[in-house]
Amino acid sequence: MIRYTSQNQLALPGFDTPTGMVLDPDNRWVRLSNCISWDNLAQSYHKTLSATSGRPCKDARIVIGAIIIKHKLSVSDEETVEQIRENPYLQYFIGLKGFQSKAPFAPSLLVEVRKRMGQGVFDEFHEAVIESVERKKAKRAVKDSDDDDTNGTPSSTDTEPDKDKMDVPQNHGKLILDATVAEQAIRYPTDLGLLNEARELSECIIDILYTNSPQPRTKKPRTYRQNARKAFLNIAKQKRPTNRKRRAAIRQQLQYLRRNLKHIEVMLTAYPYGQPLPLPNWLIRRYWVLPYLYDQQYEMYKANVRRCEDRIVSISQPHLRPIVRGKLGKAVEFGAKISVSLTGDKLAHVDKLHWGACHEGRDLQLQVEAYKNRYGYYPEVVIADRLYGSRDNRSYLEKHNIRFSGKPLGRSPKATAENQSELKRLKAQRRQEYRERIPIEGKFGQGKYGYRLNNIRARRADTSIAWINAIFLVMNLLVLMQVFLRLKKFTFKMMFRVLNFTIPRKLSLDVLVYSSQDEIIVCQD
Repeated sequence: MIRYTSQNQLALPGFDTPTGMVLDPDNRWVRLSNCISWDNLAQSYHKTLSATSGRPCKDARIVIGAIIIKHKLSVSDEETVEQIRENPYLQYFIGLKGFQSKAPFAPSLLVEVRKRMGQGVFDEFHEAVIESVERKKAKRAVKDSDDDDTNGTPSSTDTEPDKDKMDVPQNHGKLILDATVAEQAIRYPTDLGLLNEARELSECIIDILYTNSPQPRTKKPRTYRQNARKAFLNIAKQKRPTNRKRRAAIRQQLQYLRRNLKHIEVMLTAYPYGQPLPLPNWLIRRYWVLPYLYDQQYEMYKANVRRCEDRIVSISQPHLRPIVRGKLGKAVEFGAKISVSLTGDKLAHVDKLHWGACHEGRDLQLQVEAYKNRYGYYPEVVIADRLYGSRDNRSYLEKHNIRFSGKPLGRSPKATAENQSELKRLKAQRRQEYRERIPIEGKFGQGKYGYRLNNIRARRADTSIAWINAIFLVMNLLVLMQVFLRLKKFTFKMMFRVLNFTIPRKLSLDVLVYSSQDEIIVCQD
């Protein structure tokens, strides 16, 4: 049987919609909104603004909520605004009083917010999430102790604490460390491609300066752009050009670029000192990079090498550097190298961000001290790979009574009848702790393949930092929502235990139970 409905749909006024639309309290955005401490986040965000000057800003919840929505859905700024405009749940999430068909802000606002929100703001956001998680864990611990009191077992509060132990804070918890690269969305850089892009930008600058010259126009400088374009395409279209052809093409592009840069210097002398140039800001920033790029490429061409110090791999993002990782299928990555710490509650935090290649083991002491500042005590064990197990790091950890999960340095002790069982126990412990590094690798995978941590599309260094931290903020908020859900289910089970009522198998845990004299009422939350 075939059933078909005509595609000549009714107009929007004739579309059947409920008159009194009621939002579902169990919606994911409603639940996430109830988990977030908006006041604490707003207080941290307001530190980037002036209280006395400037025009009135957008509400902090609207701005922070839009950032969370953008990276939760992994969409562009324009798509984020459209999603908020069309979805009443998203409008509730950002704190609007009611549904409105008009966009609450322009997409360009998100760019300004990323410029304003630095690492310090996101650090305070992370502290707020940790505080919420700890508060919920403490609430569950109190309920556990109350349940023990009802069962007749003494609680931990009945025993007097040891005063000697209270004076010296004990190490507690596990700190998992690792590093990864948050790749920027750039074209794979080649010497010939960079020189061709620089030449085209120099030609664009010459065109604008000649058109808007304050002096009487003379003959326009020759750029030979058609010949240069043909010479570039002749090599770029070849699948595997020889080294001789590649060097010849690079030499040609260097000559074209050197000639254009000289023309630009002469044309800039026509503008008096203090007079603004007719070039847009984005083109001026790229012009500043062109002389450095030419010097690097010329020196590498003369020495016939492919490496140099602080090599520029992107004209629009000159802060990027090639980071050699040596991984399968991706030997070199281009982006920010981030040192991330993961706690036992699966909360990840970006402790250090580097734009150049560096040894991540040097960030261990900084990450341990950050853990101490957050929780008030040092971790019991640091779980990391071999790169973190340097002699300096091991001596630092030993000084603070912190155990390192890696294999001890030096020659392995000889197995005897007395120490065989101990060596076997230590080996099993190292194997188990090595497996406990899996969550942080999974956190990297969640960020890269779920929230595009491997495709950062911000162009500036400060906006890229905000982009990366926002992704980790979203992942931590999801952990916070799971903690709220577990606490809800735990409360449900405790109420059934107090009432001596057996939980039906088909009954969902997302319910509440109320006792009214002799009857038990089960209803949805």
